[in-house]
Amino acid sequence: MSQLCKSKNLGNEPRKVLDDIARIQVCDVILPTKAGTEIKLRCVTKPDKHQNILLHHLGLQLPARLTQNSDL
Repeated sequence: MSQLCKSKNLGNEPRKVLDDIARIQVCDVILPTKAGTEIKLRCVTKPDKHQNILLHHLGLQLPARLTQNSDL
């Protein structure tokens, strides 16, 4: 990770980069319907400006929603 940070001009403190990215959260939204079923969505929180810059430098893009699995 240290070499990746250096190659992307993010300094030589990978722990700080990881800590900043780790603040991005995934949340499950479960909405009950009148029919008795539930609508389930797994969403990713919107990164702040600093996190967006880090993600851009790393060449990463977050999805707005994640695909469902049986754990949800």
